[in-house]
Amino acid sequence: MSTKDVLLEVAEKLPQDASLADAIHEIEFRQAVEQGLAELDRGEGIPVEQVKAKIQQWAER
Repeated sequence: MSTKDVLLEVAEKLPQDASLADAIHEIEFRQAVEQGLAELDRGEGIPVEQVKAKIQQWAER
C-alpha cells in the first residue's frame, strides 16, 4: 500500500469532526505497528517472558 493510499484510508475512516491531531495520531500509530511487524519479520522481537519480567520490574517500582 502506498503512502498516499494509507493517508486516504485514514482520512476515510476518521469521523467528520476529527482534528488534525487525531489524524496524526492515527498515522503515527499505524506506522509504529508496521515497524513492529517488520521487526518481528526480521526476528528482532522480544520473547514474551522477557516482556513479562520487564513489566513486573516496572510494577515493583
